[in-house]
Amino acid sequence: MQTMTSPQRKIIHIDMDAFFASVEQRDNPELQGMPVIVGGQPNSRGVVAACSYEARQFGIHSAMPCSRAHRLCPQAIFIKPRFEAYKEVSKKNREIFWRYASDVEPLSLDEAYLDVSQNKQFEGSATRIAQAIKRDIQAETKLIASAGVSYNKFLAKVASDIDKPDGLYVITPAQGAAFVATLPIGKFYGVGPVTEKKMQQLGIKVGSDLRQKSLLDLTAHFGKSGDYYYHIARGVDHRPVNSTRVRKSLGKETTFKQDIANTDELIARLNVLAETVFINLQTNDLIPKTITLKIKYADFQTATRAHSSQSNITKLSQIRALIPELLLRTNAGKQGVRLIGITASNFAQKKALKKELQFDLPLGS
Repeated sequence: MQTMTSPQRKIIHIDMDAFFASVEQRDNPELQGMPVIVGGQPNSRGVVAACSYEARQFGIHSAMPCSRAHRLCPQAIFIKPRFEAYKEVSKKNREIFWRYASDVEPLSLDEAYLDVSQNKQFEGSATRIAQAIKRDIQAETKLIASAGVSYNKFLAKVASDIDKPDGLYVITPAQGAAFVATLPIGKFYGVGPVTEKKMQQLGIKVGSDLRQKSLLDLTAHFGKSGDYYYHIARGVDHRPVNSTRVRKSLGKETTFKQDIANTDELIARLNVLAETVFINLQTNDLIPKTITLKIKYADFQTATRAHSSQSNITKLSQIRALIPELLLRTNAGKQGVRLIGITASNFAQKKALKKELQFDLPLGS
C-alpha cells in the first residue's frame, strides 16, 4: 500500500503554457508579445477558449464571455480556434512522452500524466526526465511546457501550476504532507469554486484544516468525494496513470451567486456552457449522441433531462437547439435555479470519427 513517503511511483504532469494562444503566436510572429484571445469574436456570444499571458495581465481567463474580455482589453486580438494545428502539436507531444514514460494519460490536447517509475534514463531521476521532455517539446514544437514532478497524480498536477510559465516544480515524498498542509484549499485540484466556498464555511482554508476533518465528516458534507479529500489532505493519491482510459461523458456546469428564475436568462447562460462543452468535445475528438441538461433548484433538488439522437451531434447549433426544449421539461421559471449544467455523452466509436471530425464551430456567431 502506498503511503505518504512511498518512493515507488514517479509521476510527471506536463501542461502546455497558454497552449492555443502560444500556437497562434508561434505561427504568426506578428502576434508575439500581443494580447491574443482564441475563441469567439468580441461582439459575439462566444467565450474565451484560451488566451496569451499578455492577455491574462488584464484579468482575462478561459470561459470568460468574449464581450467582457474585449471590455477588459480593447486592444486584444481575437482569433478563431484552429483545432487541426493544436492536434498536430498534441500528437507530436505524445510521441515525445512515450520516449520516456511507461504509461501516458492525456487529459486534453495540452496536458497529460506520465508514469516514469520504470525509466532508467538519467539514473532514474524523474526531475531530469521532466527537463528532457521540456527540452524536446521546445526543440521540436517551438513551444513551452511546464512540468510538475511528484510521487502521485494529485501532487504532480498541483506542482505543474506553481512556476508557470516554463515551470518545473518537484514535490518529493518527504515534502508531500508538509506541502499539502499549507496549500490553500482553492489550489487543490478537484476543488472548484463552489466546493471551496463550502469548505471555507466549514473552516477549511488550507490542507491542514482539511486534515483535521474525519472521513465520516467529509463524506457527510461532500458525498463520495469525501474519501478523495480525506486522502489528498494527507498527500495520498492511489490513482494510477491510465493509458487506456475511455471517457464516458464531458460536461460543464456553473453555480449562480443568486438564484435565477427567468428562463431567457437561463437559456443565455446555458448557451455559453454549451459552447464550452462543444470546444472541449472538439479538442478531445468526441462526437456525442446524447445531451443532458442538469438543473439544481433553490431548494437543492436536482433534475436532469436528456435528449438522445439517432445521428451524431456535430454542430454547436444542434446542442443549442435542444436547450429550450430540455428546459421546458423542468420547473425552471416556476422555481428559482441555483445551478445549471450541460453534459454530452454516448460518444461515437473512434472508427466512426474519421468521417465526422470536421466540426461546425461558429464561435464568432
